[in-house]
Amino acid sequence: MMNRKTALAVMLGLSALAFNASAHGPSKAQYGGVVQTASDLSFELANEGDKAALYIVDHDAPADASKMSGKLAILNGTEKSEVELKPVGGNKLEATTKLVSGARVVATVTTAEGKVITVRFKAK
Repeated sequence: MMNRKTALAVMLGLSALAFNASAHGPSKAQYGGVVQTASDLSFELANEGDKAALYIVDHDAPADASKMSGKLAILNGTEKSEVELKPVGGNKLEATTKLVSGARVVATVTTAEGKVITVRFKAK
């Protein structure tokens, strides 16, 4: 009888771990862009008129992007360009460029601690 209870407790514990593991990964877009996850952060690349915005979220809370920097490398067909990302307040970095739907974008972000994070997107 004790073995059954132990086995049941182990199975319940493992199922709880499996449920938590499935909660990780890209979250839903909050700003109309494309979301990817890297280094336990969620990055959302959104086209905002003549600007490209990169929103950064740390476990469902906006990350402080004020001391972050970076660049976007954009490949649209055979045309490649690079633009600088600058903090503009809150959890947002911004670059002056218009993203074309289908373009491949690589964001390279440097955190306040100096860690470099690379995130790949396909523009919406």
